[in-house]
Amino acid sequence: MADTVWSTDTGEAVYRSRDPVRNLRLRVHLQRITSSNYLRYQPAAQPGKDLIDLATFRPQPTASGHRPDEDEEEEVVIGWQEKLFSQFEVDLYQEAACQSPLDHQYRQEILKLEGSDGRKNRRIFTYTDSDRYTNLEEHCQKMTTAASEVPSFLVERMANVRRRRQDRRGMEGGILKSRIVTWEPSEEFVRNSHVINTPLQTMYIMADLGPYGKLGYKKHEHVLCTLKVDSNGVITVKPDFTGLKGPYRIETEGDKQELWTYTLDNVSSLAQPEEEEREQRVFKDLYGRHKEYLSSLVGTDFEMTVPGALRLFVNGEVVSAQGYESDNLYVHFFLELPTTNWSSPAFQQLSGVTQTCATKSLGMDQVAHFSYPFTFEASFLHEDESAEALPAWPVLYCEVLSLDFWQRYRVEGYGAVVLPATPGSHTLTLSTWRPLELGTAELRRFFIGGSLELEDLSYVRIPGTFKGERLSRFGLRTETTGSVTFRLHCLHQSRAFMESSSLRKRMRSVLDRLEGFSQQSSIHNVLEAFRRARRRMREARESLPHDLVSPSGTTVS
Repeated sequence: MADTVWSTDTGEAVYRSRDPVRNLRLRVHLQRITSSNYLRYQPAAQPGKDLIDLATFRPQPTASGHRPDEDEEEEVVIGWQEKLFSQFEVDLYQEAACQSPLDHQYRQEILKLEGSDGRKNRRIFTYTDSDRYTNLEEHCQKMTTAASEVPSFLVERMANVRRRRQDRRGMEGGILKSRIVTWEPSEEFVRNSHVINTPLQTMYIMADLGPYGKLGYKKHEHVLCTLKVDSNGVITVKPDFTGLKGPYRIETEGDKQELWTYTLDNVSSLAQPEEEEREQRVFKDLYGRHKEYLSSLVGTDFEMTVPGALRLFVNGEVVSAQGYESDNLYVHFFLELPTTNWSSPAFQQLSGVTQTCATKSLGMDQVAHFSYPFTFEASFLHEDESAEALPAWPVLYCEVLSLDFWQRYRVEGYGAVVLPATPGSHTLTLSTWRPLELGTAELRRFFIGGSLELEDLSYVRIPGTFKGERLSRFGLRTETTGSVTFRLHCLHQSRAFMESSSLRKRMRSVLDRLEGFSQQSSIHNVLEAFRRARRRMREARESLPHDLVSPSGTTVS
């Protein structure tokens, strides 16, 4: 037998197209390979050749002298929702068996075809979205592995519920709106809305694989291809286009089993260069009008910052807390703004308290997941350009507490972190600590509740009220506890971002974009260079032999 490669992958493929679906064209090629009737006409095997090439084999004439070559192979080019009548439909509508306006239309078209040259197709035909046809094998999923399973009455009824586009009606003075609640639904509305309605159109490409002279029987109809198109331009093809793959095969059932092959090719015409250019102009005009529409919604009163000012927006989240010895944790947090040049709106609340959250085991730690969102807004106005006016950045403080069964709370830890000076998304983990007092204070904390607390939470870092040069914490005993994870999304707004790119080549951060902030970067760069030079000098000194180094640290020549 000839070396024929069959394509066994009959799954569906999904395509997306911005082109109108009416331009879709498919070429379907159907061919009969062999049947049981051919066995009586097989020639004798030639010496040295045991197999017969069935791909090039053709049937012999019948007793009546008729050679049905026209039924062996057929090729048709089909467009989207193009109606090709089957022999069954021709016989049906010729007898005036019409029940609907669509049936009368089909009858007129068939009579017109019979009056001209007749139908060009014999075996290949189509069912469009308007026809009363549903492929049960596609819609009915088998619940068992039995080959003879019959779909139930409910399955058959649900398979016939076609998903069609719903008519949107205007309401409330002609404004087109979607009706959320229908208080008095009609029977048609209930029938159409019983399942999720997605705007969808379906088309079936069929084949009548009946024997010679016995076309037009429903039992010989087979689905070659199913096409579905939704309102978003998504095209679903089952099976996929043949392309470089081998043809698909169909084996008929019954006493006279036959083997058919068919191929599916996309022969849609490509757009001409001038058509593509015209389409691009249309899309450009459409997008321009949509941009103008969005601009009209935003308006012209967009709020801008004053020159030399920076607005800071923080959309944050208290993600989790872990490593604490107690359960039922909650976090109290607040944002401290530096007293110099920083301000916040009057309605802005710079503090918050999360919900109480029970912990769960995650590895070796007990973790409490909060997922508590918060929002901060602050503004910085640069006024002084002197060296003493280097800006301080806001600080986020947090206090972790626990609540037991008797509604007694304990302080589990304090922590603080400076907000990131760069915009974007940041995930910060704060290590916390709590005051520790030796003696009976820890026993009282365990049995009765309560613990040592800080009167001023800003003492975790440097208090805002501190005016001295040195802050001493001598004598304060602390104990390291767990950690708190924050996720921050920072947004900066300033007119400095509108400067030309030539003025921003040496700017490394948002602070450098504001006037007078380049001094901070210069000082930082000088200190960093000094540390690197000192480290290299120390490494070079350690690499010298000991007999060349004097006790004072100078080299001996």
